[in-house]
Amino acid sequence: MKEMRLFQTIQSKIIIIYVLLILMAMQLIGVYFVRTMERSFIDNFTDSLNKQAYLLANFSEPYLIASQDAGPSVEGKKSYADLNEIVNNLFNISDAEIQIIDANGLVLTTSVQSKASLIGQKNTQAEVVSALQGIKDIQSETIDSDGHRRKVVAQPVSEGAKVLGAVYIVASMESLYGTMNRINKIFLSGTGIALALTVFLGVIISHTITNPIKEITRQASAMADGNFNQQVSVKGPDEIGQLGNAFNHMTNRLKEALSLNEEEREKLASVLANMNDGVIATDDQGTIIVVNRQAKQMLRIGNEDITDRNVSEVLGIGEEKIGQYVQGEHQTATIQIANEEEGDFVTLRVVFTPIHRRGEGITGTIAMLHDITEQEQLENARREFVANVSHELRTPLTTMKSYLEALDDGAIEDPTLAHRFVGVMRNETERMIRLVNDLLHLSRLDSRKALISRVPTYVPDMLEEVADRFSFQLDQKEISIEIAVDPGIQDVLLDRDQIDQVLDNLVSNAIKYTPEGGAIAIRAGKTEKEWLEIAVQDNGIGIPRKDLARIFDRFYRVDKARSRNMGGTGLGLSIAREIVKAHGGTISLDSELNQGTRVTFALPVHRTEGEAV
Repeated sequence: MKEMRLFQTIQSKIIIIYVLLILMAMQLIGVYFVRTMERSFIDNFTDSLNKQAYLLANFSEPYLIASQDAGPSVEGKKSYADLNEIVNNLFNISDAEIQIIDANGLVLTTSVQSKASLIGQKNTQAEVVSALQGIKDIQSETIDSDGHRRKVVAQPVSEGAKVLGAVYIVASMESLYGTMNRINKIFLSGTGIALALTVFLGVIISHTITNPIKEITRQASAMADGNFNQQVSVKGPDEIGQLGNAFNHMTNRLKEALSLNEEEREKLASVLANMNDGVIATDDQGTIIVVNRQAKQMLRIGNEDITDRNVSEVLGIGEEKIGQYVQGEHQTATIQIANEEEGDFVTLRVVFTPIHRRGEGITGTIAMLHDITEQEQLENARREFVANVSHELRTPLTTMKSYLEALDDGAIEDPTLAHRFVGVMRNETERMIRLVNDLLHLSRLDSRKALISRVPTYVPDMLEEVADRFSFQLDQKEISIEIAVDPGIQDVLLDRDQIDQVLDNLVSNAIKYTPEGGAIAIRAGKTEKEWLEIAVQDNGIGIPRKDLARIFDRFYRVDKARSRNMGGTGLGLSIAREIVKAHGGTISLDSELNQGTRVTFALPVHRTEGEAV
C-alpha cells in the first residue's frame, strides 16, 4: 500500500518518466549503434578477406601456370612447395585456413598443418565450385560443429578467360564477435551509470518542483482551517514562482473578501435588527434560518427562538398556500395576529420573495412582514365615512322637511320667519348638491368613465380667468394675486373645464387659509420633460408635516371643525388629484406650518383631442 502511494506522488512520477525517457533514448541509440558497428565490423572483415584472397590469387597465378606447363615433374612440385611457403609465411591469417586449389579442384596447398592430408584431394565446397566456374567475390558464413562462426571467401585464379584454380579462405569470426560483446558490456555499463545519474538528477529536479507544491498544499490546508496569515515562499520567477505569487495574491484577496463579508454580515445583522419591517428567511424546505427582532414583535412571540421551525407554522399559513404565493404572480398575503395587550388584532401584510440560485431554481424564501394595522383602520374609517355621508344626507333632508312642514303649518305667513326658513333650506340644499356632485365626480374618475376632452387652451388667459372668478373674495380679504407665465407657453391641449375645476379648488383653498393682507402666486412653466407645470402658492397658515402624507386622501381634513364651517367637503384635493392623473400628469404639495403652501401639478402637453380615460 505504501509503495502504491509512493508511485502516486508527483515526485515519483517525474522520476519514473524521466528515467523511462532516458532509458528509451539510450536503448534506441544503443540498438542503432550496435547494429551499425556489427555491420561495419563484418563488412570490414569480409572486405579484408576478399582483398587478401584477390592478392593471393594474383600471387598464385604464375605458380599455377608453371605447374600446368611443367606437368607432374620435379619443377612442378617445386613450384607447389614455393606456393605453400608463400601461403604459410606471407599470407598467414590468424585462426584461418587458406587453400590453393587447381583447376581440377585438387588442393595444392593449405595453411593449416593439421590438414596437410587434404593436399591432393579434391575440395567439393560450393564456394570452390563456384569460383572454379569463374565467379568472383564468393562469400558466406558458416557455423562449425563447435558452434563457432566462420567466414568463407573464394576467389578464382584465372588467366584471361581461362580459370587456373581458386583461392579458398575460411576465417574464424569469434574474435570479431568477442570485440562486439566487450563493446556491448561497456555500453550496458554506461547505460547503468547514466540511469543512476538520471535517477539522482531526477530526485533533485523533482524535489525543486514538488517542494513548492507541497508548501502550497500545506498553505491551502491552513487556509481551509481559517489561517490566512501564512505566505508561500517564492524562490524564483519560473512557473512555480508565478503559481506561488498567484496563490499569495489569492490568499490576500480571500482574506479581504472574508473580512468584507464579515463586515457585510454585521451590517446586515444590524439592519435586520433595527429595521421597522419584519424579515424571515427560510431554506427550500420552508425551515426558518433567519428572523429579526421586529418580526418576533409583530408575531407576538417575544424572545422565543423560532429558527428550525417551519414558516407555515409561525405565520399560520398552509405550506401549499405559501408555495402558491412564492411561485405565483400574487406574492402577498394578509394575516391577523391577536394583540392580547389591547384586545384586538394586528394586521400584517406578508410579501414572499423567492431566492433563486443559478442552475438550482428556488433555494429559499424571504418573507417581509409589514404592519398595516393602521392603514387598514384608516381604510375602514374612510369606507365607513363614505357610507356615513350617504346617511348624513338625511340630516339636511330631515331639516328641510321640518322647515317645509313648519311653513306649511303657517310659518309662511310670517315673512321674517319664512325668509329665514327658506335661507336655511337653500344652504342645506347647496351643501347636499356640492357633496353629491363631488361624490359623483369622484365615482366617475374612479371608474374611468369620465371623458377627457382636450382642446387647445391659451394658458395665460386661463389663469387670468381664474383670478377674475375669485376677484370678489380676494378684494374682501385684501389678498393680492400674481400670475407669471414663462415665455413660450401658449396653446396646449387639455380639458379646460376639468383643469378649471382643479385651479378653482387650489385657489379657493389658498384664499380660505390665507389671512387678510396675504398674497397668492400662480406660475406656469415647463418641466424637464417639456410638460406644462402650474403652481399655486400662498403664504397662509400652512399644513402640519404630519398631515402632508394624507392631504390628498378623501374626506381628510386638517382642521375638521374649521373646514366644515368654511363649507368644505374634504373632497376637493382628491378630485384635483384624480383629474390630474386622468390627464396623465402628477400633483404634489409642499407646505410649512405658518409659512404657506405650494401645490404643483404637471400635465403632458402632447395628447390627442377627445382621448378617453
